[in-house]
Amino acid sequence: MSNFLKSNDFGIVIVRVTVGLLLLPHGISKLINGIDFLGELLSKVSLPPVMRYGVFIGEIIAPILLVIGYRTRIAALFVAFNMFMTVYLAHRELAFTIKSSGSWAIELNALFFFGALALFFTGGGKYCVSSKSTWD
Repeated sequence: MSNFLKSNDFGIVIVRVTVGLLLLPHGISKLINGIDFLGELLSKVSLPPVMRYGVFIGEIIAPILLVIGYRTRIAALFVAFNMFMTVYLAHRELAFTIKSSGSWAIELNALFFFGALALFFTGGGKYCVSSKSTWD
């Protein structure tokens, strides 16, 4: 039992499942309520509005892949890029803002970004569907 309590692989599972399950409802919300507002945000920074559909990869497909542990590094890269884009497109003016509660204005985005970045570097660990892949 003591080896289990010191398991890096189990720690990776916790991060994978947490990032995936907490991000997935954001994607489902966009699937239900639409993503037209993203096209406007992309146009403001001279990016093609068709890029808005990438949010479904970053907030639905990639989180599901993280939860099951399939191609974790690739999925994590999509999540990290998605979070970078959310800050760049919608929250960049808040990047150096602390709220009255003492929290960082973009802390949720940062937690998803850095959690995904950590998973990109660690891979999915021993307890994942595609553990034999170099992309896991």
